[in-house]
Amino acid sequence: MSAETERATTTARRFELDALRALVVLGLVFFHSALVFDPDDDFYVKNADTTPAVTVLAGFGVVWAMPMLFLVAGLGARHSIRRRGPRGFARERLLRLGVPLVLATVLLCPVPQWLRLRAADPGYHESYWHFWPRFLTVHLDLGDFPFVLDGKYFETGHLWFVVLLLAFCLLLAPVAGPVAAGAERTARAVERRPALLLLPALPLAAINALLGMEEGFAGWNRWAYLLFFVFGYALADDARVRAALRSLVVPVGVAGLLLFAATAPGFMAEDDPFTAWTPLAVGSRVLFSVAGWCWVAAILGLLDRWERTRLAPGPLLGYLAVAALPLYVLHQPVVVAFAYGVVGWSAPIPVKYAAIVAGSLLVILVVYEYGVRRTRVTRFLFGMRP
Repeated sequence: MSAETERATTTARRFELDALRALVVLGLVFFHSALVFDPDDDFYVKNADTTPAVTVLAGFGVVWAMPMLFLVAGLGARHSIRRRGPRGFARERLLRLGVPLVLATVLLCPVPQWLRLRAADPGYHESYWHFWPRFLTVHLDLGDFPFVLDGKYFETGHLWFVVLLLAFCLLLAPVAGPVAAGAERTARAVERRPALLLLPALPLAAINALLGMEEGFAGWNRWAYLLFFVFGYALADDARVRAALRSLVVPVGVAGLLLFAATAPGFMAEDDPFTAWTPLAVGSRVLFSVAGWCWVAAILGLLDRWERTRLAPGPLLGYLAVAALPLYVLHQPVVVAFAYGVVGWSAPIPVKYAAIVAGSLLVILVVYEYGVRRTRVTRFLFGMRP
């Protein structure tokens, strides 16, 4: 990396992005709890009564939240490669992502699948320990890369994010130098013409429109996330790009809201908007993709404006920043377990929803504090630094 690039790239920790990452991870508890009451989503446990309001509200999250997590992860990859080099980065990510991925796949992912079977069939009484080896009966399936294991009951569940992130990191390591060199030329062009930051919306739209959107991956095609990750690595922390993002906050934010609203007819139509080839479905995928990029760009610029006020991070932010990965790994089995116990209550939807959210947040924070954070072994198993 050139000295000019080093000067243009910010090296201070981005506390505003720590806050955003923690917000998204905790927000997943609210999001997945809401899917229990969504009439369209095939969540593990479903309430007898549902409401279409959940579908609308969920859309406001999927359009930007997971893309932002991948972008922030790409930014972290830039700093890690600068410190460790590509080989050291690949080794570090194999440990920090691979170890919790294997642990959670073996011990946590079977729980939601087992509860799905129990919720769907009142006559199903197989014990968890009898179901567990059946869940782990797998075979190789290279056609669904990077999800190379398949089985009748096996799934990666919410760990799809970790699988994709690990794959992206390993794909990036061999080409990290050329990508960084190309980023320098791009940043100089963006400095002269900030509107160039709208161009990534085009390949995003092409991927979602042509390859289809994947409901199991929070609505985006898996390879669209790679573009967010690469942008985070190559450009998101460049001082020139950050200045351009700050200047575009208002027009790009307004455009994102209008474009997202324009997707409503397509996502409410009878044809599947995620995969159908009707003009309305394809157009909706294009609008969703461009809206998502606009939302991400506007949020980055807005947070950078906030960060420049030099507000000091509080202790809660510092606590949650390092807890993001363990909390992500823990959250979904806990949410599904609470939902399984709550949906049978004779209570209105708001009461059930509040109970699932409150109980799940309490359990994952307690398990993190007393079962993960305090020992070296458990920190290592959940991808935390010593």
